[in-house]
Amino acid sequence: MKTSGEPVKFLIGDRIYLRPVEAKDSQLIYKWANDPELRHITGEVSPTSEADVGAFLEKARQDKTRVWFIVTLKEGDRPIGEAGLLRMFPPWRTTDLSIIIGEKDVWGKGYGTEAILLLLDYAFGYLNSHRVAVGVVGFNERALRFYEKIGFRREGVQRDGYYYDHTYSDFVMMSILEDEFRRLHKDRE
Repeated sequence: MKTSGEPVKFLIGDRIYLRPVEAKDSQLIYKWANDPELRHITGEVSPTSEADVGAFLEKARQDKTRVWFIVTLKEGDRPIGEAGLLRMFPPWRTTDLSIIIGEKDVWGKGYGTEAILLLLDYAFGYLNSHRVAVGVVGFNERALRFYEKIGFRREGVQRDGYYYDHTYSDFVMMSILEDEFRRLHKDRE
């Protein structure tokens, strides 16, 4: 049994763990949701209020087609982002994935990769998913390379499917299948 104040570590990696989202995380999610650089790459066009964050957390808690986590550094139990699976559809064994590393001082240090691998292992190994998909804004070359490095494949483009700051951009659909993940990351099993 966990002791008082000790965080729940649901999915554990080498340097991070994913834990359930708690009410105490609302201020961080509020900060990340209103960050101009993060809004640009996620396409968020409306300001997010604290009440909006509360409604999101309640919806995430009740939504049986979604599982949401806080990405947390093991060292110091510092929350650095959020990640999860959404639109889970068991009859088709498919789900979508989302991740935001909100703390920019940890960008480029491999924490996002570790979080995605934990999520994929969870989706394929525990939830019996067969396909995990993600949508990426076409101008976000860094994200496209990130997902391709993990094993996602580009499978389609929604031409001018993204609009932000007076500009249209393509929206790239990507996915990874269970056997591709296992072949590329067999050392995780």
